[in-house]
Amino acid sequence: MANLKITLAKSLIGRLDKQIKTAASLGLKKINDVTVQPDNAATQGKISTISHLVTVEKVD
Repeated sequence: MANLKITLAKSLIGRLDKQIKTAASLGLKKINDVTVQPDNAATQGKISTISHLVTVEKVD
């Protein structure tokens, strides 16, 4: 199964609580924090919620 490398590219300051909690559930707290998550439906849903704040790369 493929993994996704997710990087927080923009600040969470002034964002909606839902977006902040979604970033925290992915393990992202500060700008340039990086996490590797499995590529599944749950992760894709979280990414779509904060897509304007993160960059995503496929990792095998």
